[in-house]
Amino acid sequence: MRWTIHSERSVYESPWLGLHLADVEVPGGGPRFDAHVVRFPVAAVGTVVVRPGDGAILLLWRHRWATDSWGWEIPAGRANEGESTVNAAVRETTEETGWRPIDLAPLLTYYPAIGSSDLRFHLFRATASEYVGEPVDTWEAERVEWLPQAGVRAAISRGDITSGMTLTGLLYHFTAPVMDIGSRNG
Repeated sequence: MRWTIHSERSVYESPWLGLHLADVEVPGGGPRFDAHVVRFPVAAVGTVVVRPGDGAILLLWRHRWATDSWGWEIPAGRANEGESTVNAAVRETTEETGWRPIDLAPLLTYYPAIGSSDLRFHLFRATASEYVGEPVDTWEAERVEWLPQAGVRAAISRGDITSGMTLTGLLYHFTAPVMDIGSRNG
């Protein structure tokens, strides 16, 4: 059954996100109430970059101010307005790590907080990459490293990887077969 949205208005807007208040009604004559929703103007992308041969994975060790925590993360960021998610994934990975991903294939697309936000994460896997120089976005990470797959699994178990996008991408990488890039790019 489909919910009814009677109206929606902006409470706050920035180039990063908008907070909206919606007048919604539960299906089947249920209650009607105000609900908050976070709207995002562009998609987010992340890339699991795998080194040929040994299968090591390219990760960034970084601090997140909102949780005041450190952890390993895959290269990730926002697509620019009008930029395809594939191009955004290549750009973000190159800027953050100095490695340009090659043979990019989609892993999956999902909503990380589907009940309160329209943000979409587009995850990719690159089975090869080339070093093009030092990272441009030097403020993104304290260090960039290739971790062996056993090290990645250990980091997950230790709690050194807590980013939802990173966990989703890595766990999907470990369990899903390599897919052809085909027509799923957006």
